[in-house]
Order: sequence, then C-alpha cells, then structure tokens
Amino acid sequence: MAITAAMVKELRDSTGAGMMDAKKALTEVDGDMEAAVDWLRTKGLAKAAKKAGRTAAEGLVGVAVEGGVAVAVEVNSETDFVGKNAEFQEMVSAITTAGLGVADVAALQEAEIGGKTVAETVTDKIATIGENMSVRRMAKLEGDVIASYIHTPAAEGMGKIGVLVATKGGTVEFAKQVAMHVAATNPASLSEADLDAAVVERERNVLTEQARESGKPEAVIEKMITGRIKKFYSEVTLVNQSFVINPDLTVAKAAAEVGAEVTGFVRLEVGEGIEKVEEDFAAEVAKTMGG
Repeated sequence: MAITAAMVKELRDSTGAGMMDAKKALTEVDGDMEAAVDWLRTKGLAKAAKKAGRTAAEGLVGVAVEGGVAVAVEVNSETDFVGKNAEFQEMVSAITTAGLGVADVAALQEAEIGGKTVAETVTDKIATIGENMSVRRMAKLEGDVIASYIHTPAAEGMGKIGVLVATKGGTVEFAKQVAMHVAATNPASLSEADLDAAVVERERNVLTEQARESGKPEAVIEKMITGRIKKFYSEVTLVNQSFVINPDLTVAKAAAEVGAEVTGFVRLEVGEGIEKVEEDFAAEVAKTMGG
C-alpha cells in the first residue's frame, strides 16, 4: 500500500512521533493506522495511544438531574457560533429536560416539548437558524446520590463536556468532586471489571512486545507485564485513578473515607468520535468557478 504524506501527518498528529518514524511504522504494517500506533508504542516512539483524527461536530452537551435520575444529551451544530446562540441554548435545555422522562435517544426524538416532538423542534430550528443540527447521543444514570458537572459552561447546565456521577452513600458535594475528576481524566471505565476486554488484550500485547524488546528472561518479562497492566488500570479506570482533589488517594479510597462508593459515571464531550471531513479547498473553489 502506498504511504501518503497525509497518512504520515495523521499518525504524527495522533502519536507525537517523528516524521521518519511515522513513515516507517506505516510501511511496516502496510498502512494500517491502528497497527502503526501500536508499532510506535512498542518501539517507545509514540507519546500517547490516542485515536487519530480531529472532531468536526460542534454544539453543546446538556445535563439535568431530578431526584435519583440524571441525563446528559449531546446536541450538535455545524459551527461553534451556534452553540452561543440563545435560541439554540434554550432548545438544548428543553431537550435535556425531556430526556429525564425517556429511556434512550430514539425515544427522546419522539418526546414532546412545547407541543412538538423533539425531532420536529430541531427541524424548525434548522430552518430559523440556517444550520444543520442533530440530537446525537443521550445517556442516563441512576443512584442514591447523583451529581452533574459542566466543564466551561456556555450557559446554565450546558457546555462542551458534561459529566454525571452516581454514588452509594456520601454527599452530592463529593459526587460533584468526582464528576470534576472525570471531566479532567476521561476514564475508560469505572473499574477493571467493566473495561473492554479487547482494550485490555491490545494493551497486553503492546506491553508484551515492549518487555521482549528489553531482552530479559521470560520469567522477568511476565512480572514486568503484570506490573505494567496494574499501572494501566490505575490510569484508565476511574476507581483506581489518583483522585485529582487528593492525589495521595485513589478515587475508591477517597470515596471510602466519606462513606461512599462510586457506582457509575457518564462523560459526554461534544463531537467525540466524529472524524473531521477534510475538504480540498482549491478543488472546491475550482468547482465553484466552473473549473
């Protein structure tokens, strides 16, 4: 497979690797971007195992809490400018509140606000604001104690990152501290038990190859892998992370000190997982000019 400059740039942007290292990695794995990230990590040349591509979607995440139930809803727009529009913000608030009474995003589309369904409301707003919009995601959480947090709010209860945290015992104040922690660290799961097995296996394979690069005996390598997997859990699982409020404690230990147990969390970030569509500006101009 031909390795293009765009592919090299994408890999460099996602890993922080040098140009020649990125090109070599892609050549070694025949252009497979995910495998190239793993190859660079194995060689110690990647700064982070983050996904390539920048997100294009704009908009807001709204959060609402009522009793022991909380909801987070992502409503997308084409530009960040619309996210600052009061009409758009009012719509996001109404849609989020409606989310408290339904089970999923499909049901949310049919929920009524102001005599119209959410889907109809969004369609009307597209016509008045003149920009495409969509209700992309919704997540609910229930618990004894529920707290929400919006990172850099655009308006009350909405912003670019919305977090919900549920605990058994403890206080809303503590749950909100954990929500702030989640906003900052973006854990992959609550604990090892609910971490995607494929993610763990991929990490184990990378760590195994890294350890073998050291040339140490297999018995030593196995111990190295065990220790590194434990460190991996401490980085990506919420309860095992160092608590940002008190880094001397894990989140689980900090919760125990206040008589709480963290039972769940939700973190929605605007545009998360949507790849940006790269446009050829010169070609677009030529098309407009009839060239």
